[in-house]
Amino acid sequence: MPAPRAANRPELSAFLRAMRERVRPEEVGLPKLGQRRTPGLRRQEVAQLAAVSIDWYIRLEQGRVGIPGAAVLDALAQALKLSEAERHHLHLIARGEAPPARHVPAPASQSLRTLLRSMPATPAWILDFRFDVLAHNAAAVALFGPGFAVGTNTAEPLFLDPGARDFQLDWDRIAREHVGNLRANLARHPDDPRLLSLVADLRRTSSDFAAWWDDQTVQERTNGTKRVLHPAVGVMTLRYDVLAVQDGSEQRLSVITPADAHAEETLRSLIFQQTKLRAVN
Repeated sequence: MPAPRAANRPELSAFLRAMRERVRPEEVGLPKLGQRRTPGLRRQEVAQLAAVSIDWYIRLEQGRVGIPGAAVLDALAQALKLSEAERHHLHLIARGEAPPARHVPAPASQSLRTLLRSMPATPAWILDFRFDVLAHNAAAVALFGPGFAVGTNTAEPLFLDPGARDFQLDWDRIAREHVGNLRANLARHPDDPRLLSLVADLRRTSSDFAAWWDDQTVQERTNGTKRVLHPAVGVMTLRYDVLAVQDGSEQRLSVITPADAHAEETLRSLIFQQTKLRAVN
C-alpha cells in the first residue's frame, strides 16, 4: 500500500480551528464554566475528548506534526462531531488519502421504502453488504416469486437452488459476479459474523462458489444485462443496475428494467397480472 501523501498543513490548521469553534461544550458533555474569550471548545478539551495529549493536538493544529494515523483522526472526528463528509475531508487534508470505509448498520430508510413503492411497475429492492434483502416492492416479488422476501439472502438460492440455473440463463456470469462482490465486501467487513458464516457455508455446499472464491475473484456489481426464463412468461432480456446508498450503511438499491420491446411488454404483463395493477394510457 502506498504511503499517505503529505498533509495540507494550512488547510488542516484552519479546518480544525473552525470545527473546534463551532462545538459548544454542553454538546459533548462538558460543563460550561463562565464566559469564554472564543466560541466553542478549547484545545485541551478537544485533546481530552479524543484521548490524545494536549501538546500533540496543539502541534497538530499548528501544522507541526507528521502524518497522523487514521485511528486518531477518527477520534478527533468523533470529538468534533464531524459529519461523514467532514470526516472524509479531515482524512484527505491530514493524510492525503480517503478514510477507511465505516459501516453504519441500519434498516432500509422510510424514504427508500417509499421510493420502492413509487415504482410499482419496476422490480426494485434494497440489499445490505451480505446480500440480505432489507426491503422490496411488489414488482420484485412478481418477477422472482413469493420466496423473494425480506430477510432472505439472494446469494444462497443462486448457488443452492437448482432452479436458479434454469431461471438465470446467464447463471455462470451472474453467480461469479456475486462471488466477486462478496469477496470485496468481506475485505471491508472482515469481522462480520453473518458474512463470514455465509461465505463459509457457501464454500462448503457449492463447488462452484468454492472454486471461484479460491481463484481470488473480486468484482463489484454495478450494471449489466441478463436473460431469465420465467415459468409464466418465458424468456426476457433484462437490464440490472445496482446503486449505492450514500449514507455509510453500504446498502444497495437494485433495479430491473426491460432491455428490449419484447421484455418491456412481457415484464409489464407479468407485473400487472401478479400485482393487480391497471395500465393508465
